[in-house]
Amino acid sequence: MLKKVTVKNFAVIDALTLEPGAGLNALTGETGAGKSIVIEALGFALGARASVDWLRAGAPKLEVEAVFGGKRDVVVRRELDSDGRTRAWIDGKTVSVAALSALGETLVDFHGQHEHQTLLRPAAQLELLDAYGADDGDKRARISTLRPAVQDAYRRWQELGRQLEALDLPEEERAKRLDLCKFQVEEILSAGLKPGEEESLEAQLPRLKNAERLSGLAAEAYALLYEAEGSAIERLQKAEKALSDMARLDPAAEELSGLLAQARQLADDAARRVSEYRDRSEADPAELDRLLGRLDKIARLKKKYGPDTAKILEALERLKSELTWLEDAGGRAAQVQKERETIERELDKLCGALHKARMAAGLRLASAVTAELKGLGMPSARVAVSVELEDGSFGPTGADRIEFQIAANAGEGLKSLKAVASGGELSRVMLALKTVLARADRVPVLVFDEVDAGVGGSVARAVGERLAGLGRARQVLCVTHLPQVAGFAERHFHVSKATVAGRTNARVETLEGDKRLKALAVMMGGRDASAASLKHARELLEECQA
Repeated sequence: MLKKVTVKNFAVIDALTLEPGAGLNALTGETGAGKSIVIEALGFALGARASVDWLRAGAPKLEVEAVFGGKRDVVVRRELDSDGRTRAWIDGKTVSVAALSALGETLVDFHGQHEHQTLLRPAAQLELLDAYGADDGDKRARISTLRPAVQDAYRRWQELGRQLEALDLPEEERAKRLDLCKFQVEEILSAGLKPGEEESLEAQLPRLKNAERLSGLAAEAYALLYEAEGSAIERLQKAEKALSDMARLDPAAEELSGLLAQARQLADDAARRVSEYRDRSEADPAELDRLLGRLDKIARLKKKYGPDTAKILEALERLKSELTWLEDAGGRAAQVQKERETIERELDKLCGALHKARMAAGLRLASAVTAELKGLGMPSARVAVSVELEDGSFGPTGADRIEFQIAANAGEGLKSLKAVASGGELSRVMLALKTVLARADRVPVLVFDEVDAGVGGSVARAVGERLAGLGRARQVLCVTHLPQVAGFAERHFHVSKATVAGRTNARVETLEGDKRLKALAVMMGGRDASAASLKHARELLEECQA
């Protein structure tokens, strides 16, 4: 959930903070007040393309920060300076805009600006269609069963293809590769590496390097404990005898005598162990040279084969496998080709079954979205889901090309969603899709900009009801001009502009109680709220919140 957005020096915004709540959040205000600018600022914070035109006049840079709550808070921040340079952070760590954008797509779904709408991308349409029809039909023919089977078969088919490419080499090149593989295998084998060996050697290194110093310190500690005049053990023995004499005179001192006896025994045991450590810590230049040489050999292997011993040993197994193929290239190639043909037939069959399941799911999805559009002021709209199987064009998700299509008016042919010219129509299509796909979509925050463009009356109410319905499972932010939509909001924000000291500045205010009623009344009846419009606003709010 989006917890807070802070915007600084963004267009007409000097400094602004928006704190949306759960459910539906409405942003209202006069045309040009800055409602859509707030949405643009949020998009910028999540990786949208930047424009220096957004930079407030006289400011060195603009900045937007957004805080998202979940199992833990995620804080994203982005800046843009007057030279067009942009910087981005996620949880205080500098990241690329691409990384920010990738995260943003998992957090917020924007509707109203074409470049932000994930539903316009074929890959996103495929994911939503598969999620929508995941568990329909017989278990063996379900998308949720077929898709992982396709992915696994494709992975095996691709791997066998790579093996064929490695085997299908000119004789001279194969011989060179064979010699190189033999050398690399022998190089790693001769090192005799063991898992965890480098860590063990690194742990021993400080002791061997500092053997003389360690031995001296151990000898000094042993002397203080046991050998020196007035040593710790000697003093403990004297104290123990004194307490023992006390205990004979006063039984209450017996416990003290016992404690001191335990202390002396522990000190005696420590002295013995220190003595053993001292004897083991004698300098051994030969062992140190051996250990340093071993670490140097491992370091050279790491430069060639991997960052640690485990990766080197993994490389060894790969090289052994490749060596086996190269040594029997002819016979191995025929075997791999046969295996690949078998897998390809299996993959083709699975892709066909997955295509059939998607076709059925696409028909149901199109019918459901078309029905939703009828209640959203598009009674003649018709939606279709095109599912085309491209023979032999295998991929990890099958061989289908998915495209959501629409005919917005009677008599029109179906077109890609990307070709829909009207922002209002596109927003309503997205709202209908989101309503139908609400259970399949996992993006937690939905943003609708001008979703109610060109509608009114009962259609406006239907839009509000659907947005409120989405708000029960997601957080929704909606820029709206309609009281019938704003009335359904859990939280209502009013965006306005004011001129102070010759500078225009946008501000946002959370509306509650009488202020909210007045704002709704103005939206219903003009610039000023009359007694009649206030009465209607109260009735509308009661109906929407019932």
